[in-house]
Amino acid sequence: MSRAIKSESGTGAGYRGAMAARMIILNGGSSSGKSGIVRCLQAVLKEPWLAFGVDGFVDAMPAAMDEGIEFGPSGEVVVGPAFRKLEAAWMSGIVAMCRAGANVIIDDVFLGGSVSQSRWAKAVGDLEVVWVGVRCDAEVAAGREIARGDRVGGMAASQAVIVHEGVKYDVEVDTTRTESIDCARAIAKYVSG
Repeated sequence: MSRAIKSESGTGAGYRGAMAARMIILNGGSSSGKSGIVRCLQAVLKEPWLAFGVDGFVDAMPAAMDEGIEFGPSGEVVVGPAFRKLEAAWMSGIVAMCRAGANVIIDDVFLGGSVSQSRWAKAVGDLEVVWVGVRCDAEVAAGREIARGDRVGGMAASQAVIVHEGVKYDVEVDTTRTESIDCARAIAKYVSG
């Protein structure tokens, strides 16, 4: 197994057991490569998987909302109580889809590290989940951020480490020098295993 891909069966926060995984939650900073991995996962996993991301959730929110989400000039992200209320509803809706029989992949950014993971863990309850850490060196992520042109500058570098603080994973991948398809195959192997 490549040094860029690490699987730690049994050490993560997932619920590996007799049930098949219903949800895969990817956490990584902005421009770390999560979206590419999600598309590749949908291609390599045997069953159909729906994909939802925090970016889509944020885009669905009103452009102006008191106590919602604010982006600072250096990439800071501040969320308020109105954001958290809508986020809880979004999570509950996704969990309901899984309980109704859908397999779902989530692309998220745990700005609060382990606290963010706890919010998801509370929402999913006993649902089978595979937790995936998507890492990328800050400098590489910052270069991708510039190339994308649709992000607030500084977001990738500021999130590269903090999103992983205290988070427990079933599988970790590093996109610094590993292609999305290889990361997806490692995750799919764990999910199928």
